[in-house]
Amino acid sequence: MPRISAGRIQSVATRLIVERERERMAFISSSWWDLTAKCELGFDARLLSVDDKKLAATNDFDTNGALKEKNASNILLLDETNAKQLAESLKHVPLTVKSIEESPRTERPKPPFTTSTMQQDAGSRLGWGAQITMRVAQRLYENGYITYMRTDSVNLSAQAINAARNAAQSLYGKDHVADSPRVYQGKSKNAQEAHEAIRPAGDTFKTPGELAPELSRDEFALYDLIWKRTVASQMADAKRMQMRVDFDAKTADGKETLFRANGSVITFPGFLAAYDDIATDENKDEESEDRRLPAMTLGQSVKVDEYTCEGHDTKPPARYTEPTLVKKLEELGIGRPSTFASVIQTIQDRGYVNKRGRALVPTFHIVTGN
Repeated sequence: MPRISAGRIQSVATRLIVERERERMAFISSSWWDLTAKCELGFDARLLSVDDKKLAATNDFDTNGALKEKNASNILLLDETNAKQLAESLKHVPLTVKSIEESPRTERPKPPFTTSTMQQDAGSRLGWGAQITMRVAQRLYENGYITYMRTDSVNLSAQAINAARNAAQSLYGKDHVADSPRVYQGKSKNAQEAHEAIRPAGDTFKTPGELAPELSRDEFALYDLIWKRTVASQMADAKRMQMRVDFDAKTADGKETLFRANGSVITFPGFLAAYDDIATDENKDEESEDRRLPAMTLGQSVKVDEYTCEGHDTKPPARYTEPTLVKKLEELGIGRPSTFASVIQTIQDRGYVNKRGRALVPTFHIVTGN
């Protein structure tokens, strides 16, 4: 191809995308079925095991679509026919509470934005590419709304910490502010911390609502993220109560089954009042879902309205998006976060990579010759 060129970071970024595509091409999908008990008390419980054999799930398969050898002997792989037969054999059978576990969980707020984490969050929450994020951030900076947007630092000045704590106290109450100022440590291998973290400008932070008449829609959306992330960074920990309940049930033909229901309740919102995290494919955790379970006691019989079964297929590794590629480059310590947006744009402009929805897909060229 004419005018081929690629800087060092462009080459690595392209290689990561190509390697991920090759992993997807080599991936062999597998299928399995599971069962869910829809309980009269308003919650669902999933089948975990039958006669002490664990029900197969995504993590039990290798990339070739086979059950992992170390687990294969103790794994039950249900197909559609067996799953429906099992559901039928459990019809009208109640669940019996076997065990109840409750455990408190504390969540700390994340540090203020760096260039990289701002790009990742804007990508996840707003669906923006890195280039758009940096363009909007540049406008906010040039007009005096935020501090410099090219930084690896997670540190805040004393004035910024005070401004964040004052904002949190006035809006959410004194009990929602951390007992003492929070100081964060950066994780970037190549960090150059000449600047503060990205934050609202000034010694007092204007709320997004106060600035709404002055900002465009995109500027408001990004300022809102920056403001919330900065204020939340100086707020109190969030408190949750995790709950896990296991149930026994015996099928019509005498098989012992084990079901499980998970839930959690936020007992104190803390920083979540300002800046709630969002679930992504990488951080989804079934046991931490905000699903309230009713009070139950050991040995209690729980009526089941319906047993349902559902088929699933293992999925290949997800293609990189701009936010996940930025995160990977930063984890590997490759390049400077302030240049990631231009790197990702360049490999698209030069035709090495194109977008399919939000996914980054390599452009494969057919090479002919003798």
